[in-house]
Amino acid sequence: MPRLTPYINAVGTAVPPNDVHDVFIDWARDKVEPRALKLFDRMAMRSGIRHRWSVLPATAFQALAEERGFYNGVFPGTAARMEVYAETAPELALEAIADLGERAELGGITHFVVASCTGFVAPGIDQIIARRLGLSPSVERLLVGFMGCYAAVAALRSARHIVRSDPQARVLVVTVELCTLHLQDTGDLESLLAQLQFGDGAAAALVTAEPRGFAIDQPFATTLPESHELIRWNITDQGFVMHLSGEVPNRIAQALSQRAVAEAATGGRAAAELDGWAVHAGGRSILDAVQNAFALAPDKLDASRAVLNDYGNMSSATLMFVLKKLLAGPPVEQGLALAFGPGLAAEGFGFRSAVERPVRRASAEPELTAA
Repeated sequence: MPRLTPYINAVGTAVPPNDVHDVFIDWARDKVEPRALKLFDRMAMRSGIRHRWSVLPATAFQALAEERGFYNGVFPGTAARMEVYAETAPELALEAIADLGERAELGGITHFVVASCTGFVAPGIDQIIARRLGLSPSVERLLVGFMGCYAAVAALRSARHIVRSDPQARVLVVTVELCTLHLQDTGDLESLLAQLQFGDGAAAALVTAEPRGFAIDQPFATTLPESHELIRWNITDQGFVMHLSGEVPNRIAQALSQRAVAEAATGGRAAAELDGWAVHAGGRSILDAVQNAFALAPDKLDASRAVLNDYGNMSSATLMFVLKKLLAGPPVEQGLALAFGPGLAAEGFGFRSAVERPVRRASAEPELTAA
């Protein structure tokens, strides 16, 4: 008996109002060691990023005459950063849900899945958002924490399992990340280039058994051997410290070039057969690595590169932004969603556009009623 197919019916997104990419670059140029300044400038120019958005105002990165910015003078401790997270992360998530509500009917939510790795608060962010949404206390909640950039896959995969076990389920999936709360006071080039990638964003999706949007097909997951040191996300007294090794793109390319890994990711299909690619926009070099490993035509990753250009890397929210772009485009016959994160892990799933059932038109003849 064929198993039920879950669908991502729609995706909504939101970013804060403050574009801080250029002001961050000016801020970082004052931090980087002079001998590395030319390299930093060249890498910033080649990043493929033009905008990144933050819950913090641009002045947070500037020392003012009368007031110190958030990242000038004494850098804030983790507690101060978590206060901002607790206040602003739910607000940004609610904006993404409101955007989703413009695309899908959100009544009757039965399950709520939230992914976030840039803050902690209890009661959890899932409870805060659920309360502000007015969701029933009976709604089942799941919080996916600290999985990093591939957490959107874990959240959507969990929604898939829920719908497959309960065909009446209506699962609201939210990813919200405030990456700019965790900048570090350092002159280290590798650290500054990693910080250069990240921005804030939130996304929301509705997953149901209704055949509309993208069908979620077979999931995929693997962890690259001897790679656990390449991406680290450590909690310190001065925020969460990201370590993103320059080796990551090459290791991803090497892994995807292996036949067994590539076939597992694509479900045994040749890359040339796939017409939809939703790849986590973790950075220009990561997208290049995926494109080269699968020998893709340059336009296959246009959606991912557009998200990178407009928003930067928003950790778990990024893949959802890419899926939203693809949902607005031509139908996808066979697609692959793919994301990477700490581990070094690669996770994803196949997807394809729904074949929507025709709407049954009401008969022009009057209905018969019982006497």
